[in-house]
Amino acid sequence: MTTATTPEPGQAGDEAAPSAPRLEQFEEGITLDRFITETANAHPENKGKFSALLRQVSLASRLVSARVNRAGLLGMFGGTGEVNVQGEYVQKLDEYANTAFKRALDHAGCVCAIASEEDEEPYYVPERFHSGRYVFAMDPLDGSSNIDVNATIGTIFAVFRRKSPEGTPADIDDILRPGTEIVAAGYTIYGSGTMMVLSTGEGVHGFTLDPAVGEFFLSHPDIRLQPSAKLYSVNEGYAASWTPAMRGWIEGIKMPGAGWAQRYIGSLVADFHRNLLKGGIFLYPATKKNPEGKLRLLYEAFPLAFLAEQAGGAATDGRRRVLDLQPDQLHTRTPLIIGNKDNVDEVTRLLSAEGGP
Repeated sequence: MTTATTPEPGQAGDEAAPSAPRLEQFEEGITLDRFITETANAHPENKGKFSALLRQVSLASRLVSARVNRAGLLGMFGGTGEVNVQGEYVQKLDEYANTAFKRALDHAGCVCAIASEEDEEPYYVPERFHSGRYVFAMDPLDGSSNIDVNATIGTIFAVFRRKSPEGTPADIDDILRPGTEIVAAGYTIYGSGTMMVLSTGEGVHGFTLDPAVGEFFLSHPDIRLQPSAKLYSVNEGYAASWTPAMRGWIEGIKMPGAGWAQRYIGSLVADFHRNLLKGGIFLYPATKKNPEGKLRLLYEAFPLAFLAEQAGGAATDGRRRVLDLQPDQLHTRTPLIIGNKDNVDEVTRLLSAEGGP
């Protein structure tokens, strides 16, 4: 597995980087910190900036995990009374997670800008800190409507290499990038346990937090999706607003003998995580009311699409590959069809042939 800071494809004059250690070289019980170190050693030209970024993501994830686990005791349930740029009520844990990740990353010299679901505008690294070589895009706490009922929630993130020179102030062009330019992506899920799922471009690997020692350990190496599965995740409460092709496909797989099952939590990161480990397709299609979709492209659809493809799956907006899309603003939205490749391809063919809502 190579690190995310290898030169971007197509850069002229870059020397070939040495091969990263293969996953089977790691012994059982490896920590995330050692995993970062050993894979980074294959690319000394990165000067530790990407390693620093991942370590700060790990730190912030552990802080949020600890707060989530004690939310009831700390009075962290419920809202703040504010509404964010998405028109959603801000939960206390939303605010905490957003702040925790920004504080962990802004001073470390590895990022130049942070794009967050909770903020109307990008957060640029203050002048007193070094403006690093990466952009960090995040949904700091996906599924926050489930907080008060103790259901699974998580942090979703993507990392881009900035376009402007390191050490100079970043701008919006460093952030609004197609998904093909992602160099790393992942999520941290806070449920019965805390797990970080990460890809830096060569496979998908899961690390489970051991709360007794406060460290993530490699628990799910080289996660792979089979070509197809017979499990689907969708909110059928919106069925009346779907296109005929979308409704027809769902009705077809529910016919006697089709063999499909439904599992739906209502938290994007939780539904995706279960499908990534067990197989399945998640659908949040366009509707008559929202033909452009509801999920945010930059920090929800992009990172999960990156992970799905790295695991052998696929992700489209119903017509186009998600990673080929270009956001035109920080909070650009998109439909999302994601999971096992054959299933995604089948739905995409049907929706593409039909046209728009």
